[in-house]
Amino acid sequence: MRYGFYLPTRGPLATPESLEQLVQRAEALGFSSVVIADHIVQPVTIESKYPYTVSGAFSGTGDSLEQLALMAYIAAKTSKLRLITSVMIVPHRNPLVTAKSLATIDVLSGGRVTVGVGVGWLREEFAALHAPDFDRRGAVTNEYLRIFKTVWTQAPASFTGEFYAFGEIWCLPQPVQKPHPPIWIGGESPAAIRRAARYGDGWHPIGANPLYPLGPRELRAKLLELHRLAEAAGRDPSSLAISYKDPQFDVNSTTPEPQADGQRRPFSGPPEQILADIETYAALGVGELIVDFRGGSVEERVAGMQRFAELVGIKAGA
Repeated sequence: MRYGFYLPTRGPLATPESLEQLVQRAEALGFSSVVIADHIVQPVTIESKYPYTVSGAFSGTGDSLEQLALMAYIAAKTSKLRLITSVMIVPHRNPLVTAKSLATIDVLSGGRVTVGVGVGWLREEFAALHAPDFDRRGAVTNEYLRIFKTVWTQAPASFTGEFYAFGEIWCLPQPVQKPHPPIWIGGESPAAIRRAARYGDGWHPIGANPLYPLGPRELRAKLLELHRLAEAAGRDPSSLAISYKDPQFDVNSTTPEPQADGQRRPFSGPPEQILADIETYAALGVGELIVDFRGGSVEERVAGMQRFAELVGIKAGA
């Protein structure tokens, strides 16, 4: 099992000094990856339902560092961490500009980019950005992913699709990773699983979605469906990476936490229970676990990282 962690993109810890300390300490402790979230703007009035709370309310405060610029900054401050967009809302940005930005970061980081992608949930943000039709965002995402792969693997490249087209162009340099940086599909819905089976190099779900809970039983069922769809698409299911995101590790608590359905939230409780959960999810096929270390200071988050690294046996400097 590999382990990654959430990077703050907003609030008092989203400063150059704090971010540098967090990623360098995590790298020294032996964490494998860092995930970086994506919001470009936040409308003052939001009627869209946030999919990761029972109430549907979004708790964001309006400030957020831009994802790709932050990724480039973190690339310069680290040497080993995988840099994961988690997730990038694909329709928000021009596909050629996005492909070029990601390729540039991959080149400058020595091939450390993983492209976690999603279709988005905030209709009002789409409107503010003049992004493609919110109701067609799934189809737009699929097409933009094809554009990414085209310009990352062909030179010169051309493309004709429903939403975007271009004649022969050079879009160089291409990424260091061949044939291209891994693309992990975020989301837990049936559409997301279909997208992962067809376009993804991995599936990158969040375990805390109340609409699609991912306890061991639910995850097993969705993985069976993912594998069935991958085989139907002529792909090898075993080639798909599975990265499970959103366990909250509280260094100060050993009390099991209830979910909305009354069941214990996985990865909560005493250390032996957390280790048992990790073994269960690893047996199901999860190869990477992304942990959310909470805390209002760098010191608190680093303490959580250290405790977790000791618990699971991450080797420092690995």
